[in-house]
Amino acid sequence: MVRDLAGPPVGVGARWSAARRIAGYGAALSMGSYLVVKVIWVVAAFIGRAPEGFGTADWVVLNAVTVAMSTTGVGLGLALAQRWGRRLPAAPVVFFAWVGAGFLVPMIPYMVAEGLLGTFGADLGGGQDKSGSAPQWETVLISIGFAGMAVGLAVALPIYLRERWPRAFLGRLGRGETGASSLVRAALAVTVGLGVLWCFWGMGGTLGLDPAHRDHWDLNGRLLNASSGLWALLGAWSVWALTRGRPAGLRRWIPTTLAFAASGSLFAWSGWKLPMVILRPGGFTTAEYTGVAVAEHALGIAAGLTLLTAVLRIVRREGPEGG
Repeated sequence: MVRDLAGPPVGVGARWSAARRIAGYGAALSMGSYLVVKVIWVVAAFIGRAPEGFGTADWVVLNAVTVAMSTTGVGLGLALAQRWGRRLPAAPVVFFAWVGAGFLVPMIPYMVAEGLLGTFGADLGGGQDKSGSAPQWETVLISIGFAGMAVGLAVALPIYLRERWPRAFLGRLGRGETGASSLVRAALAVTVGLGVLWCFWGMGGTLGLDPAHRDHWDLNGRLLNASSGLWALLGAWSVWALTRGRPAGLRRWIPTTLAFAASGSLFAWSGWKLPMVILRPGGFTTAEYTGVAVAEHALGIAAGLTLLTAVLRIVRREGPEGG
């Protein structure tokens, strides 16, 4: 299949291309609103207005990291929307798209559930937010940034990947799968274990939690854990399906897309939380015992990378096109 860079890619309808462009621009614009808030916070810290509980250096470093991440998110949204995005080298596009999708796309069901619970008056709790009481306009921009980028990626990214590597998404399972290596099987076992543990915590379990900090996980925290656990289990199933070719006849794009997002979620969130657990900026504490938190996030990073490697090997075997 040959792609026509002067117009809509061959084999992809004009409506899908239009949806990709709109969603990509929407993602970039939404993340731009989040970027504005973060830049304001960094500037405010430099003039001595860091929130209570944070030193100036801790607050600046923490938000400088999110400034860099959100800037990358804006660039990713534009790359998904514009023609030049299809000419970028494959490796950085896949990596940044994987991390971005891992951070945000799995959060969509959580945000819907959170909104519904809030609508019905459920007390979600306040978590460990030490940033102080933010003005309403900042809260609105942050919410728009997360939700808009998540939805934009969920729409634009699969279409973009389908345009560049069509054969990885076409066809059905049950044709030529070779099974999983021992390393991938180990990663699947770790992923299932993490998924079960996070779901257990999400349902109120306390095994592995420090009694001194269990109150840090309110309903919102348990909801987040349940969401992470379900996505980990979904990712394990997706990679298993791709490597085993089961259930036969299932359209290939379903497990490929889910495996990409779920493995990215394992890597991205564990990669964010592990430094937080070790460095403890602003007196950060986790509900788990420190050793448990370090182990779960280190395993999450390793499992996420391994599952991505398995997906990419399957994509190469299918004869990807476009890079």
